[in-house]
Amino acid sequence: MAIENKRNIILLGHAQCGKTTLSESLLYFTKTTTRKGSVMDGTTLSDYSFDEIERKSSINSSLLFCNYKDTDIRLIDAPGYADFLGEVIAGLHAVDSGILVVDAASGIEVGTESAWGLLEENNLPCLIFINKLDKDSTDAKKVLADIQKVLSKAAVMIDSPDSADLMEAVAESDDALLEKYLESGKLSEEELKSGLTQAVIKRRLFPVLGGSALNDKGIPELLEAIIKYLPDPSQRKNVTAVDPDNPENKKEIIVEEDAPFSALVFKSISDPYVGQLSLLRVFSGSLASNTSFYNVNKEAKERIGQIYVLQGKEQRAVDAVSSGDIVAIAKLKETKTSDSLCDGKEKFLFEPISFPEPAISASVKPKSRQDEEKISGALAKLSDEDPTFKVSRDSQTKELIISGLGDLHLSIMIGRMKKRFNVEVELGTPKVSYKETITRSAKVQGKYKRQSGGRGQYGDVWIEIQPLEKGKGFEFVDKIFGGAIPKNYIPSVEKGVRQACSEGAIAGYPIEDIQVILYDGSYHEVDSSDMAFQIAGAMALRKAVAEAGPVLLEPIMEVEIVIPEEFLGAISGDINSRRGRIMGMDIKGRSQVVRAQVPLAEMFTYANDLRSLTGGRGVYTMRYSHYETVPHKIASSIISRYQASKKEEAGQ
Repeated sequence: MAIENKRNIILLGHAQCGKTTLSESLLYFTKTTTRKGSVMDGTTLSDYSFDEIERKSSINSSLLFCNYKDTDIRLIDAPGYADFLGEVIAGLHAVDSGILVVDAASGIEVGTESAWGLLEENNLPCLIFINKLDKDSTDAKKVLADIQKVLSKAAVMIDSPDSADLMEAVAESDDALLEKYLESGKLSEEELKSGLTQAVIKRRLFPVLGGSALNDKGIPELLEAIIKYLPDPSQRKNVTAVDPDNPENKKEIIVEEDAPFSALVFKSISDPYVGQLSLLRVFSGSLASNTSFYNVNKEAKERIGQIYVLQGKEQRAVDAVSSGDIVAIAKLKETKTSDSLCDGKEKFLFEPISFPEPAISASVKPKSRQDEEKISGALAKLSDEDPTFKVSRDSQTKELIISGLGDLHLSIMIGRMKKRFNVEVELGTPKVSYKETITRSAKVQGKYKRQSGGRGQYGDVWIEIQPLEKGKGFEFVDKIFGGAIPKNYIPSVEKGVRQACSEGAIAGYPIEDIQVILYDGSYHEVDSSDMAFQIAGAMALRKAVAEAGPVLLEPIMEVEIVIPEEFLGAISGDINSRRGRIMGMDIKGRSQVVRAQVPLAEMFTYANDLRSLTGGRGVYTMRYSHYETVPHKIASSIISRYQASKKEEAGQ
């Protein structure tokens, strides 16, 4: 297929606006399918996974294709929920344009604004389809007015009988056309068509059409608009990469079949029958089945088998693909999401896909010993498939932590572990990785002496502890003179001190930013041993910390919250209630960006709380910043709970 006869489009919009039904309607109208699937019946081509059928909603991005008037139209049906934003971002890297679907009954919703923002960020041209106009009390003109007010004044209805307004908008998008229009008062049909096409490609105009995907209304007009106004792959502007051998050297990709091969892996799917499928967008050149390519990120040549074009879950084998194609390859050994591929002769390194950081975390514990053995493999496969799903183990609390974009995201992943990998887990709130430190110096003796018949135990040490600068960790200084403690016992003292530091002195958390000076002690010719000096060192450390003004430290997070301006007061008050500090504010488009520092202990429910405060219109990112002293009242409560648990353990 010639490149000018290809269109790559992503369907975006708020959840439940009808994207999947629209994709079914496009496939059915073009006779790609013989029957139209239903979301409610679980029979659509794109919502094929068990959790999508169960929830009657898209969770994954799906690839579909159809042909209309000798034009190959490749569609990515993307989910609308914010919890699956990673799927949308991946899909945006594979297409050249978008169709923004708006529910006529609901109008502009949170997901509509979010989708529009992503199209802006990625500089992608788009059509806007007002769906569900078959419903009672819907008004296309009212929805158009909302689109123009909230999204862009450059949105123009093109299936309206009033063409004068459209002609004026097209003329204003181009200086030469405007001059012609002002002179003659009109544009020819050809000038109108070519002018609108260029205006759409340059994102100066956004054609709006109306209809009903459920009843196939407006589908022929939408298909005509796709062919006439949305760009083919060669019309996509500024596709760039860098030379991996010289990163300063930026290269513009020549989007042609005869150019050197270049492609980006934008998504991975774990298929139960084929294994891992790598989905890639071919930007230039061509690739044949049963050949090989060079993976720039892994610096490795990779053999490939069959290349497939996907129609939902169905894989259709093809002999070769070329510039502008979106395809899948199975069982690649080295290749992962975000990898850049080429022929090896000329190397292209694309900018890696920037996925959103997880916003919510939970601890996971397998329900059985059998599940414990399988959990790591299951979680690894799920995180390979979804870069927004992260798995880690807290080195301090030893908990296994899963992180994602929201409650629904984590719930879906837990469901997949059970259904696909037969692994069941219990979810919990992660523990906070507190630390302990000291605020002043102290000198103490730690003496361990045991005599119970036969050989005894004897170890005696004097240490001084001092606070270190933040982030310095731990220092052990040997200042023993004159053989007060034999040199062979010094490492034992340090080992005991370090062990006590790892166990904590006031609340069971590691002690950091502390210097321990061993300056005196005594030993017994017969009874002293490595173990005795280890115990003495640990005793001394715990005793010294108790006298050195111990405090508890907590992790402070750098939080960035993006919200509409009307929620600024509510968000500021909420941050203060979480012991947070607002560090600054900025404007980003139509939104406010609030930067704050908040203790991690106050952030575990924030994803849900922010959604509630802003009606789902707020988003946030969070990363570790530093440690700070826990306020006395809160620290006392944590310490009391620890002491009570220790007494309980001792009593058992």
